[in-house]
Amino acid sequence: MGRSSKNTNAMKSAVVVMGALAFGWMTIEMVFKPFLDRARDAIDKADPARDPDDDYHNPNLNPNPNTSSADASSL
Repeated sequence: MGRSSKNTNAMKSAVVVMGALAFGWMTIEMVFKPFLDRARDAIDKADPARDPDDDYHNPNLNPNPNTSSADASSL
């Protein structure tokens, strides 16, 4: 087997692998399109100034409505 034959086989293999990856990506995009669209919409609507982690640690917010504010501040 000559050197050019090995290079040709390697190029063919690379093209097949790249095609398979592209096809797989398109398939995933099509199958999960509704979920991805909802996630992208939620990201677009999100308030960048609000950090959800701060909500739990903010003593002014009561995470448990069944307790008084004094009980919640001791968390």
